[in-house]
Amino acid sequence: MCEELIQVAVRLRPFNQRENDRHAKSIVDVDGKTIFIMDPLSSQERKQFSFDYTYWSHDDFIQAPSAIFQADDISSSYNSQRKLFDDFGRDLLKSAFSGFNCSVFAYGQTGSGKSYSMIGYGVNRGLIPITCNELFEEIENKKDSHTHFQVTLSMMEVYNEQVRDLLSRKMPKACLTVRQHPTSGYFYPQDLCTMPVDNYKDVERLLSEGIQNRTIASTNMNRTSSRAHTIVTIHLDQIIQTNYDEIKRMSTMNFIDLAGSETLTNPGISGDRLNERTNINRSLSTFENVVSALVDRSSGVKQKCFVPYRESTLTKLIQNSLGGNSKTIMLATLSPADVNYHETLNTLSFADRVKRIKNFISINEIAFDKFIHQLKEENQDFKSLIETGNYNLQLDVKPGMSSQEIEVIREQLKENINEQIENNEKTLQDSKCSWDVKLQHAQLAMKYSLISFKTSQVDRTDPFLVNLHEDPILSYVIYHDLSTDEITIGSRNCTICLNGLSILERHAIIRHIDLNKYELSPAEPTARIKVNGYNLNGIAYLQHRDRILFGANHLYVFLNPLVEQESVSDISKIITWEYAQKDIAKAKGLLFVDNTMIEQEDFEQKVLNLLPLISEANLISEELNKYRLFEIILMPLSSWEGIPVPGSKLLVRMKNIVTNNVWFWDDVKFLNRIYIIKDHYEKFLDGKEDILYISKEDDPFWDPLEDVLIGTANVFLQSLMYCMDFADEISIFDHKCLEQGCISVNLSPCLPNGDALTKEKFIDQPDELLNKPYNFKITINHIEVNDEHHSKCLRVRYKIYNEFKFTETKIICRHAWRARINQSRIKTVPNIDNNWLTFFDNGCIVLQIFASQDEKKSGADLFKFTTRLKPTNVQNKDNLMEIYLFGKEEQEYLNDIEQNDPDRLKHWNDYYEKLALRQNNTSLSYHVSQKCSPFFSRMNTTSFQRPSLTNQLNHTNRLIRSSTSQLNQDDDQASNNHTMNPSRLRWKRAIKSNKFQRGNEQNKIPPIPNNETNSAACTIQ
Repeated sequence: MCEELIQVAVRLRPFNQRENDRHAKSIVDVDGKTIFIMDPLSSQERKQFSFDYTYWSHDDFIQAPSAIFQADDISSSYNSQRKLFDDFGRDLLKSAFSGFNCSVFAYGQTGSGKSYSMIGYGVNRGLIPITCNELFEEIENKKDSHTHFQVTLSMMEVYNEQVRDLLSRKMPKACLTVRQHPTSGYFYPQDLCTMPVDNYKDVERLLSEGIQNRTIASTNMNRTSSRAHTIVTIHLDQIIQTNYDEIKRMSTMNFIDLAGSETLTNPGISGDRLNERTNINRSLSTFENVVSALVDRSSGVKQKCFVPYRESTLTKLIQNSLGGNSKTIMLATLSPADVNYHETLNTLSFADRVKRIKNFISINEIAFDKFIHQLKEENQDFKSLIETGNYNLQLDVKPGMSSQEIEVIREQLKENINEQIENNEKTLQDSKCSWDVKLQHAQLAMKYSLISFKTSQVDRTDPFLVNLHEDPILSYVIYHDLSTDEITIGSRNCTICLNGLSILERHAIIRHIDLNKYELSPAEPTARIKVNGYNLNGIAYLQHRDRILFGANHLYVFLNPLVEQESVSDISKIITWEYAQKDIAKAKGLLFVDNTMIEQEDFEQKVLNLLPLISEANLISEELNKYRLFEIILMPLSSWEGIPVPGSKLLVRMKNIVTNNVWFWDDVKFLNRIYIIKDHYEKFLDGKEDILYISKEDDPFWDPLEDVLIGTANVFLQSLMYCMDFADEISIFDHKCLEQGCISVNLSPCLPNGDALTKEKFIDQPDELLNKPYNFKITINHIEVNDEHHSKCLRVRYKIYNEFKFTETKIICRHAWRARINQSRIKTVPNIDNNWLTFFDNGCIVLQIFASQDEKKSGADLFKFTTRLKPTNVQNKDNLMEIYLFGKEEQEYLNDIEQNDPDRLKHWNDYYEKLALRQNNTSLSYHVSQKCSPFFSRMNTTSFQRPSLTNQLNHTNRLIRSSTSQLNQDDDQASNNHTMNPSRLRWKRAIKSNKFQRGNEQNKIPPIPNNETNSAACTIQ
């Protein structure tokens, strides 16, 4: 056994479309084995890193007629896919034939080229296919009468701490259990499918099958592919016949495509109470901790350093590749664009640490008879441990463990030993079966595989649908030919079977009307379908390259080879997932027409990332009866921060549609929650209905109540420049520029003790205030809020100029239509300078109005109606009134139905008649009425021209209105779809117009049309 450092290779990819649109500049240079990176904000700051291999693949290349990317001339510095294999892939393959374990793992941010380098795209094959092809060519060269080669391949995915076999043909594909070998200590996935392969075509077919299975699973189970790790493992066994014995030389080659590394550098999710409950980022976080521990151990900083392999599934499975018995190379992929400076720098810094890790390698070679003898001996030892109970001596018991925890460890160890006994027995049985028989079984299984592996458009003459995915490697993978006159799409007994969120049994129908004419229509009124971003409510005639979204995740492109020349000129030649998401964003009014500002581009990119997740969260909320509605909002920074600054902040608003309580989350907190929400939904689909009755503290849809920001009112200060009083009722506007009430404010210059100034103190020129002390008093008299939901407790807070702390009013319990505050504050400025004059002229005081929320339900009987109560003593059940149950009543009713107790069924029949009578008499309508009263007449005051900051804030408000006017069309439809589904709570909204007009209209920003209302009638039909 000898020590060997992990080698590191770094590759730079070309700019993508987004970076080209933003006119990105390259900040990375390569000089031999040294990489230089420059801070785009400081051209003088330049950092350098040195690695074993560097690859410039950013530019200086062309696409040959064969579609392979290659250098544009002899002097080009471009490095192709083949160059990677020639430099280090060939050495790894040579080591594998020598009996060493080998590993390559790709690391970098999402979209930096990891999957392209490992798998490749189209004819531009990546490291894995090239290595496999060269492997079989080398086997052909080395074959002789004394050496026999056996190659097997496995492919798995680690997502959310769960392992799934990508080559398993069992449906559904269950998660694999990760076991630990009792003697070697290494971890392995139990029952992982390992396929024998005889040539490169078999490998290519299995890789295609694995990619298709990964695409289907990612779509059906709402997974985010950038958060998944893919591991392809090739086992090479060489049976060498010598004069004295038969030698078995074994090598394992692991190719690991890691998830995007940007999660490691995201600073925001520590504030979420459920941050520690999500597993989605645990693998990469633990991976970084393992690397740090191994660096300390290898460098001698800590000789006895604990390496936390056991803390995540990923690090368990790749334990041998990091610090173990393997020749390992890390491929770090980079984007050289200035907009990705921080991610690129973090990747380089991480790669610089990895190259210090030492592995301990040895040749894996053993006499075959000795290998069989060892297996038999090992099984005898294991059986003896179980029979005598001596395995208890091997328990890893830590100080402070309870007896229950020790018992869990004991049972787990016993289970691992029994599992290893079974695996050894299986290996012994396999050794009696010839390799040729194993190959025949494997090829027969591939022949009758249910999946079609035709992954190109070659020779396709009929129109077809092809999938789009956020991961380019998983796009254009699944093809559905439209070769019949009628194609049904749905989850059961259909021509095209789709599964997943919001897919109905019969979801859509595509009919062949004429020679080149196809129409798409929903099979059910509640089927969710979008065509080019817009909801499909009737019939759509499909055009070449139309984008179609079925349900929440199944995104396809309709392609018609017969009319390809008729495609619209402004549609991109290759329709991508991002292009289709922009369709949806444009339909919602979320994309700017003139997209030239970097801030707007960043906002749009966040919107494109959040839109599909928001849709999924709403649909899962509906499926699980959580009564939550999520939407993207653009909050003015002045409103959110409470200071007069331009700009805006992207937030996600979660609303309880029963109580009307709302919560505002930033995008990072929402991303943290959506992964937990998806995890809960997946458990629900697996039949774990207990997930519906978890405590609220464990529920990702629940958050403690917090004070809600109703809106803000801006108090402008120009009157103070002339020592004049200001008094007015100022309108309160929310983030959508809808008026939510008004607040009465007085602003007056005063003496230090608060007494009013005399008329002689008035001035004509503001410069007269310079270098003098100044006092003014702000008084908040009363407040009126339109929404009765916020009638319990109100408070107002504000800052003046450069203050660090907010001034807050006392809590106002508003029992009347107008609440009195009568709170004053004197602000003393020791010396007026030009900054203060500028603040008086252009600034304002932002009053933030908050209200307390409570758990009071909008309707007394609202939560009862979820599970439908069906009486058994009524003959004509077609016209039954629908009665629904919820919570404990729902559980009790379902249990009684299952037990079929006649007495309990009579009880529920009587209960039904009682509720039906009540519903018939009252229509079960709960009306939330709004008490509207006219405001007091405005106080006469001198009007002042709005300052320049006002124009900026008004511009921001107009920008928000234009960006959010159509924001919730789909969310509203999701809520309104309750009216079409009898198994869901049904809502109707009635908009009530504000009958009372405010005075001082010149200071009022006109509201925009919106689906949110101050009053709604919530009706259960």
